[in-house]
Amino acid sequence: MNHKDTFFLRKKTLNLRGRLLDLSYPVVMGILNVTPDSFYDGSRFHSPNEIVEAAGKMMAEGASIIDVGGYSSRPGAEHVNAEIEYDRVVPAVESILRAYPDAIISVDTFRATVAEASLKLGACIINDISGGALDDNMYATVAHYKAAYIIMHMRGTPENMHSLTGYDDLPLELIDYFQKKIHAAHKAGIVDIIIDPGFGFSKTIEENYHLLKNLDAFKVLGYPLLVGISRKSMIYKQLNTNPEKALNGTTALNAIALMNSVNILRVHDVYQAKEVITLYKSIYN
Repeated sequence: MNHKDTFFLRKKTLNLRGRLLDLSYPVVMGILNVTPDSFYDGSRFHSPNEIVEAAGKMMAEGASIIDVGGYSSRPGAEHVNAEIEYDRVVPAVESILRAYPDAIISVDTFRATVAEASLKLGACIINDISGGALDDNMYATVAHYKAAYIIMHMRGTPENMHSLTGYDDLPLELIDYFQKKIHAAHKAGIVDIIIDPGFGFSKTIEENYHLLKNLDAFKVLGYPLLVGISRKSMIYKQLNTNPEKALNGTTALNAIALMNSVNILRVHDVYQAKEVITLYKSIYN
């Protein structure tokens, strides 16, 4: 380990409402969407039985975290109100935790009402694509329940983010964004924070690859880094294919992300991501 590696010490554990998650080596977060319109059909689940079965399969394949989402943020997705999102997410969280009480559940939402109901049931991570920008009550809610908080970078909203690209210095601008968000989160009482650069959110394909190449820059923040590139357009458009055929590309880029100091891989395909981590450990153990 050289001086550059030791100068910035990244937090290696998460306190998940009294349970410690060790991030000394990378872990997998499995995507479980309870929406009818997510961009990848293989991640959509609807009935309680499907949801519980999918969560169990992900954990059996090695997922440390299950990320439940009820609002699709893909380009052109239908906007859904808070009541619909609540009715999708909260019963799903309840069903999973009833079947698997020890499951670590993250909830992918920018709405404090959905976050609070899920945290009351036992979820312990909130994954907010807006970093608190779309609901003024989010920070206080996360802090009250002593949950971990994933701060993602996005400009604007899911409806207009794709028109808000263009950066003078992408890594530097994101670091500035995260420093401000971390300060606000700490001020609200949030302790455990995870950083997500937001691949595909208000970034062009070229900007996504520039970001992937420069992930090491985020070590300066000192917090665990999450990357979610699974089957995204930055992969399938480059390969002239579609999300269903983007697993191989996803695996390749996940390996590159791991070599650039990523702690959490957010994926649709848990088994394959876990294999990548196993091979990564073989090199860097």
